[in-house]
Amino acid sequence: MTITLTSVTRDSIDAFMREGFEALGLTPEDAKIFADALVFSELRFHPGHGQGVRRIKRYRERIADKMVDPRAPFEIVKRSPALALCDAHNGIGTVAGSKAMAIAIEMAKASGIGTVIVRNSTHYGSSAVHACQAVEAGCIGVAYTNAGPEMAPWGAREGAVGTNPWGIAAPTGLGFPVVMDFALTTAGKGMMDWLARGGKPMPTDWALTPEGETTDDPNAAMTGALLAIGGYKGYGLAFMTDVLTGVIGGGGFGLTPYADPQKLDVSHSFTAIDIEWFMAHSEFEARMDAFAKMVKSRQTRPGFSEILLPGEQEARRVAAKSRSGVPLDDTVLEELVALGDDLGLRNRLKIVGPYMEPTL
Repeated sequence: MTITLTSVTRDSIDAFMREGFEALGLTPEDAKIFADALVFSELRFHPGHGQGVRRIKRYRERIADKMVDPRAPFEIVKRSPALALCDAHNGIGTVAGSKAMAIAIEMAKASGIGTVIVRNSTHYGSSAVHACQAVEAGCIGVAYTNAGPEMAPWGAREGAVGTNPWGIAAPTGLGFPVVMDFALTTAGKGMMDWLARGGKPMPTDWALTPEGETTDDPNAAMTGALLAIGGYKGYGLAFMTDVLTGVIGGGGFGLTPYADPQKLDVSHSFTAIDIEWFMAHSEFEARMDAFAKMVKSRQTRPGFSEILLPGEQEARRVAAKSRSGVPLDDTVLEELVALGDDLGLRNRLKIVGPYMEPTL
């Protein structure tokens, strides 16, 4: 099966998503936060990752099933000059994350660093969204979360910890921030589904069959456990991510997140580090640029034409998609059009034309 994509204009998808989330019960402020985050992910990532605008359909289902409260209060449970504990009350995780990082930034500007742990939350989207929020305020941003138990511990065939993604972002003078953003599994079910739809095999270090065997068949592994990056090292990072979020925050961890459909019990952590506490922002950017030149000056391996910085490929995608249109999987586009009809949205997606570039 060939997966086809169609490009839509950036402006139309922005307006569609914001109006759509308001129609689903979010406040205008929260709808903008959530819509902007999903468009951010759609611009940066491969369509198969599943972190972009397709999420609005799933959130409609979760809100209808009362799995997520679109008007949940965001509570500051406890706060010190550089630490805060917050409760999202089963609200939209992406919105809770944005509010938590805003608090971390405020504390960093006063104390040099701020860390906020959020409990009783839900899926918070891409870690890069929250890490880059700190960059916009002149900080280094760190964001990570636990998740449902999809990763098998080293030596196990069943999941016990989540994909537990991390994001770390820092400004540069190169026109884009450097951004490390990845899950601690080698891949996710979204990319497995993408390859299955295209009739393609997957690498054998992505996931296990339910019986615990490695496989290159994404269909055979869709109900099995995911494997960690770097083997036991990735599992160790995922384990400690649960410690740094749910365990210390008094929230869910391990097998708990997503176990109860009415209380998803996901936990997050957000840290902002104020660059100006250490040095002038311009000096930091100059040092980052010097570091980038060091890295890029190294000789390439056979088969490589250049050395990329973390987040550089994604920055190029953002520029290309903003200029020529945002490519959407045609199945997703059909779902969005149907959702817009069903919700009676005034803002509609404006099609640019078919997307012709290879998607893998």
